[in-house]
Amino acid sequence: MMIPDKPNTLDSLIENGLYYEYTKAADPLQSGAISNIPFTEFGRELYLTGPSRIIPLDISEQLGCTGPATSPALCANFVRILAEQTLSTNFNTTSLLFYVIHGRGQTDFDGLEIPWKTGDFVVLPMGKEIRHFATIDSIFYLVHDEPLLSYLGVKANKQRFKPTLYTSEDVLKELDKVKKEADAVNRNRISVLLANKQMDQTLTVTHTLWAMLGVLPKGAEQLPHRHQSVALDLILDCEPGCYTLAGKKLNANGEIINATRINWKPYSVFITPPGYWHAHYNESSSDARLLPFQDAGLHTYLRTLDIEFVNSPSFTNFVL
Repeated sequence: MMIPDKPNTLDSLIENGLYYEYTKAADPLQSGAISNIPFTEFGRELYLTGPSRIIPLDISEQLGCTGPATSPALCANFVRILAEQTLSTNFNTTSLLFYVIHGRGQTDFDGLEIPWKTGDFVVLPMGKEIRHFATIDSIFYLVHDEPLLSYLGVKANKQRFKPTLYTSEDVLKELDKVKKEADAVNRNRISVLLANKQMDQTLTVTHTLWAMLGVLPKGAEQLPHRHQSVALDLILDCEPGCYTLAGKKLNANGEIINATRINWKPYSVFITPPGYWHAHYNESSSDARLLPFQDAGLHTYLRTLDIEFVNSPSFTNFVL
């Protein structure tokens, strides 16, 4: 009995296999196989005029990933909705967080009507199409984790937390409480972290996202720190003289060497790449506020955040 020829499955199974000598592939970032995350700024001119729309802050071409994306795991967006108009969003995400830069309206999500106004935060789990309605002209800063899911090749199908509203009144009340404590003990950083009861291990706003509202007082200098999460920083109120310095190395005095300077601009965004030492300065005559969103929820769970501060008693690893 003749056995029909079978396709040569062995060839197809091995054709995509590769082998590298260890030193040539152990660090793809240094070898150039994968790109650095660039310092990038996105100004408010992107959303001040025009029709209702989503404006992705997209650097996917530089990252070599599926876009739009603002980091390998996250996509930040400005969202503009004109008065009495509705805008729908339908991302493949586990977590979506937006801050209302200006406006008033409501978001319809899975049968819920979530009201929002200037200064509010809205955090949503995965769901079907989301509809945002503005009663007056409105602007959001919206971040979600669709790039992470695109890289993993997965579809979000389980809600990990309930939709949550953080009102402007509540957030500012907590921030004022922290500010009074900081004045009493001369604390270097004045900020409040948004968290969710479901994230009792990571203490973050979702299992992938991290969010903070902070104040940089006039005349203040926040000493350098670094972490392995990417920060997508929205600057709120600030005057000329507020800026960030960032670089890969410190000298023996804990000062950043060959720093890149990012001048703060009101209601604009800049990217702080992972692993860079960065410090914030306010040389103006008024307090400034900033709102960083990061993928630090994921990093915290993976135990890879590796956050360090130069003023920590354990800090000894400066690089000359």
